[in-house]
Amino acid sequence: MPPDKTPEQEWYQLLTEGEPVGRLARRLQGLLPSSPRCKLCAGPFKGWGGTLMHILGRDQSRFNPRYCAKCEQFEHPGGTEVVITMLFADVRGSTTLAEKLSPTEFSRLINRFYVVVTDILVRTDALVDRLIGDEVVGLFVPGFAGPEHPRRAIEAGKKILVATGHRSPNGPWLPVGVGIHTGRAFVGVVGGEEGTPQDFTALGDNVNIAARLATNAQPGEILISDAAYGAAGLDLGNLEYRHLELKGKGVTTGVRVLSVSAT
Repeated sequence: MPPDKTPEQEWYQLLTEGEPVGRLARRLQGLLPSSPRCKLCAGPFKGWGGTLMHILGRDQSRFNPRYCAKCEQFEHPGGTEVVITMLFADVRGSTTLAEKLSPTEFSRLINRFYVVVTDILVRTDALVDRLIGDEVVGLFVPGFAGPEHPRRAIEAGKKILVATGHRSPNGPWLPVGVGIHTGRAFVGVVGGEEGTPQDFTALGDNVNIAARLATNAQPGEILISDAAYGAAGLDLGNLEYRHLELKGKGVTTGVRVLSVSAT
């Protein structure tokens, strides 16, 4: 009889292979309205989709609103290192926007951004890691997005820029830049000690690289690291190539620039 797997081995299997039935269920639940959703299974908490999840026993957890009651029971601190693709979608010039709009108007605009980007990430099998200020973070984990996770992230980035109006002749309703990077990160659940809430997230230097790519992207641009572009195996034509000096890195990083515009 084979020995039981260690928690780290179980995490590795979940994050790299996933569960075929679970992946299908997550994809179907991602089609139901509406946000907010469970961070792991993508089940909605609002609308008629939320009513259906209630019937299935997947209400929003009373202990951790990021998850449904069933996924919250699964969550426990732990995780492992795995190669994933990270997408950061960042509102460019948000400080100037906030100065021009009333607090209520700015809040509505950012909330619209959250809803639009979250919907795209869920539909492309990403885990929505964070909604912070003017930024949304998506994790494309092999066990959830499949082995083609770098390609899925690039597809999601294009959809985000189109959805925010960067192909519109009138210009975007919100200026957004995207950074995409593939690399090894610690993925799992952190927190949960001494009453602190638990959260599923990714940690490590490669996460920081993806974040810095987004802050260097101009409105309508997706900055794709060499690692992500190579792993995606896509031929996106004659893309502009830039060498960036990312803050705090001390070395240049090569990126390809995929632009989405009305022209």
